[in-house]
Amino acid sequence: MKRMGLLLCICILLAVSVTGCWSRRELNDLAIAVGLGIDKVGNKYNISVQVVEPSEVSGNKRSGLAPVTMYHATADSLLEALRKMTTISPRKIYIAHLRIVVISEALAREGIGDALDFISRDPEARNDFFVVVAKDAKAMDTLKILTNLEKVPAVRLFTTLKTSEKQWAPTTAVKLDELIADLVSEGREPVLTGLRVIGDPEVGDSKKNVESILSPTDLQYSGLAVFRKDKLIGWLSDEEGRAYNFINNNINSTAGSVDCPDGGKVTFRIIRADSKVKGSMRDGRPRIDIEVNTEAHVAEVQCSLDMTKPETIAELEKWAERKLADIIDSTIARVQQDYKVDIFGFGEAIRRSNPKAWKTMKNNWNQTFSNIPVNVKVNYKVQQLGKISNSFLEEIKEQKTE
Repeated sequence: MKRMGLLLCICILLAVSVTGCWSRRELNDLAIAVGLGIDKVGNKYNISVQVVEPSEVSGNKRSGLAPVTMYHATADSLLEALRKMTTISPRKIYIAHLRIVVISEALAREGIGDALDFISRDPEARNDFFVVVAKDAKAMDTLKILTNLEKVPAVRLFTTLKTSEKQWAPTTAVKLDELIADLVSEGREPVLTGLRVIGDPEVGDSKKNVESILSPTDLQYSGLAVFRKDKLIGWLSDEEGRAYNFINNNINSTAGSVDCPDGGKVTFRIIRADSKVKGSMRDGRPRIDIEVNTEAHVAEVQCSLDMTKPETIAELEKWAERKLADIIDSTIARVQQDYKVDIFGFGEAIRRSNPKAWKTMKNNWNQTFSNIPVNVKVNYKVQQLGKISNSFLEEIKEQKTE
């Protein structure tokens, strides 16, 4: 009985001690930041935050104000800048609900490590937001743009990047923990998607920007930023970005086309892609073999091909295999020659296949990567022709010749 009584007392004490939320924050005391921009002014950080206006995004009657507001401040560190914003913001800036962090290209070329240290260390910040680089622009300028469809621009940036990665594929959605993993990885360098401003940033921050069918100013994801450790060293084009995602098995769906012999194109809707990167050692030298297996549907035919013949489909598959292999080969060659950094994870493939050999070359891997032979094999299968086989345009042409 004494033992039971002691256990009961302990349970009561524990229940009392955990009652309530010791770290509770009142919503009325917080400014919910959904977007964070990081620029550098001399040796100081210029931090800008996009904060939600609760009354404008709720289901209640709205006053017509902008759905978000922006605060910015300059200080020696990110935390000091955020705290300095309380001189103009009536509420504490709360970053637990960030959707997007934008880093200016100028800062990215200087190095993003110091800026990421605060975000990764702050206990309030979660890791489920995306990190991007403002291409030829200030980070603050990208967060000033009001956008259509989504009330909150930072949420629109988040969903646009996620959708683009799944449906188009030249972009890649990188979260903070993934970025840090690549930064500290042996055998892989990081990449981030670029974000550029289309139009005049000064026009984009007014409500007029969302009052017309075609917004005068907009935001677009474009290109992949290539890093050596934490410093931006160059960019990949959209086509090269797609090749990067094929190599890294990041393709969910995308579109691609091939040229017909007599002009015109056949466009495919890629529905599935599976890529394998294998490393090996041959004659004391590292080697990479890449196999890409792709399934696609015919989405558009703009030339005279008899799609009912199996040999036509076989030819299309060969053309598509050759084109995709060429794009992947040229992308790898450019990164090897121009940037000399392993963004594809070839070093990780060598480490997995031969840990002993990796130990001897890891300290000088980027130099080795620049000369490593890579063999690319693409298997392209056309599964469906769509709702029709031959195009009705062929029937129209036949009628005209009669």
